[in-house]
Amino acid sequence: MSPRIDRYAFGIVSIDGTTYTSDLIILPERVVSRWWRKEGHRLDVDDLRDVLRRRPGTLVVGSGSSEAMEVPAATREALEAAGIEVIVEPTGAAVETYNRLAASGNVAACFHLTC
Repeated sequence: MSPRIDRYAFGIVSIDGTTYTSDLIILPERVVSRWWRKEGHRLDVDDLRDVLRRRPGTLVVGSGSSEAMEVPAATREALEAAGIEVIVEPTGAAVETYNRLAASGNVAACFHLTC
């Protein structure tokens, strides 16, 4: 069963009862905590190696509370070429989207928890 997000607030997220205070990736079978990107507020293909290896049907991207994390066209194109649908939303909305889709078991997410 996919991890479920219990709560999100600026800088903090609880997943299945565990609290995280740094950006993370959720894969259908596990959480990758303390996720850092090559360039702070930019999501590059190299930042998503675990996602590309797993190849979920959908990747939900939480781009921060004020959408500070950029998702370049090249990153979207690489994910789509791998057969992964990409949904980018402010993190609060992305949490809701992820939880709704998680029941399928074939969804992943990456969340910038702050700005």
